[in-house]
Amino acid sequence: MKRTTLSLIAGTAALAAVTGFATMNSPAGSEESTARTAAQLPVERSSRLCPAPSNSDLADTVYTSFTPVTKGTDEQGKVRLAAADGQSPENSTGEGGKGGGKAGGKTGGTSAGAPTLNPKEPGTPVADDTSGAETPALTGTATGRFAPGWTVQQTTEVAAGAGRGLLGTACGLPDTEFWFPGASTAASRTDYVHLTNPDDSAAVVDVELYGKGGVLKSTVGDGITVKPHASEPILLSTLTEADEKDLTVHVSVRSGRVAAGVLALDGQRGGDWLAPTTDPAARLVLPGIPKDATDVTLVAFAPGEADADLKVRLASPSGLITPAGHEAVHLKAGMTTAVDLGDLTRGEAGSLVLTSGEGEGAVPVVAALRVLRGKSGKQETAFVPATAPVDTRASVAGNDAKGTVLSLTALGTSATVRVTASAGSEGGTATTKQYTLKAGATENVALPVPDGLKGTYALTVERLSGGQVYASRTLERTYEGVPAFTVQTLPDDRGTVAVPRADQDLSVLQKR
Repeated sequence: MKRTTLSLIAGTAALAAVTGFATMNSPAGSEESTARTAAQLPVERSSRLCPAPSNSDLADTVYTSFTPVTKGTDEQGKVRLAAADGQSPENSTGEGGKGGGKAGGKTGGTSAGAPTLNPKEPGTPVADDTSGAETPALTGTATGRFAPGWTVQQTTEVAAGAGRGLLGTACGLPDTEFWFPGASTAASRTDYVHLTNPDDSAAVVDVELYGKGGVLKSTVGDGITVKPHASEPILLSTLTEADEKDLTVHVSVRSGRVAAGVLALDGQRGGDWLAPTTDPAARLVLPGIPKDATDVTLVAFAPGEADADLKVRLASPSGLITPAGHEAVHLKAGMTTAVDLGDLTRGEAGSLVLTSGEGEGAVPVVAALRVLRGKSGKQETAFVPATAPVDTRASVAGNDAKGTVLSLTALGTSATVRVTASAGSEGGTATTKQYTLKAGATENVALPVPDGLKGTYALTVERLSGGQVYASRTLERTYEGVPAFTVQTLPDDRGTVAVPRADQDLSVLQKR
């Protein structure tokens, strides 16, 4: 059971202890009691953890903070980012990032080396930038009206060297377990797993690596200590002597919690952040493969004791199809499998849908795609991990007027979604557009762009009705003929939480 589930149970129990047992009101003439319906209320506090963006002196990084408008929030609230330098954010002081003015001015809400992101109100993004290899990892919190759906985008441009191109990630959530299929210890790759601890006590973490032959022997990855309010980048090649082109990284936390991400750098093919996949499941969706992808590699792993037979389908603009020659993939338990799918999308929008059985025969798996764009000598790499659906709402920040692609996939039945383009970080007016998605199909939608846009803007996707909706956003730029890009998936923002309704009943405290 994950720490988030345990926290919710503990919170519900505490609520019952404070207010007394909830009363049950029965309809007239009925002997059965019915509990009051739980209210969906906005969350009051959110956390985001951003890894150190780059170890290159040529890196330029832009941070963008955004909170969508949510009804029923408190009038008060703030956003705070602090350097993960081993100090409690309450004790940190400093002058913020070098950009300063883009985020609405420097305040006491930042610490030394951290960008200044001081939003004035939900619905409008704020941005700041930093340069060089010394930008620290960040721990961040948003409270009150800025908490529900809060997201921070970190986008880095590297002009040359390993990992040159465009690297992007949505700053992560703290948790206790993470899976990363698609990492590597090959000679051409330099991959780091970044572990960031937001809490006042140290976290103890195990990092396991699984190759094509199973788990790789290593004692170095056991019991890694991450200090309070600190971040640790760990070079994967220091954990094993094996030269593995395709790896699955498993991060498990013995005590405490961390956020985790893998920075994958290739000497010839650029690089990007590999975000954690969704939890192991018998059906996975990997949305938003670029339509001009020149090579797509599926990396999958079955973490249990049973082998898995994956059924592979592509959600194309016309519906679900089976890629010729790649109808199924067999996964041996505990072993990483990589399959070259070639130019899978063939010039059309597409998302990969994987299933590994139903009912008792279903086997939970994890998976991600390694995607290349461009031709030999001028190629760039990005990753598409399996992700959770947009149940209600999801947002992504840092979008440009040009070079932004939003990919939407509906499964089960057709679905209706609303997409809102926020005001710009430096000016502009928000605009909204509604779409109907065909069941089993993927569409790169024509995006609404804010009127009078200045700066970057955020996109908010809301599922209004119909089947499950999966989404991802691609940023595209060109550097000296290299088609640089980065892909971020959009899982639900979990901006509201069910709070049980309860009445005070002090009689439970009376002695009997």
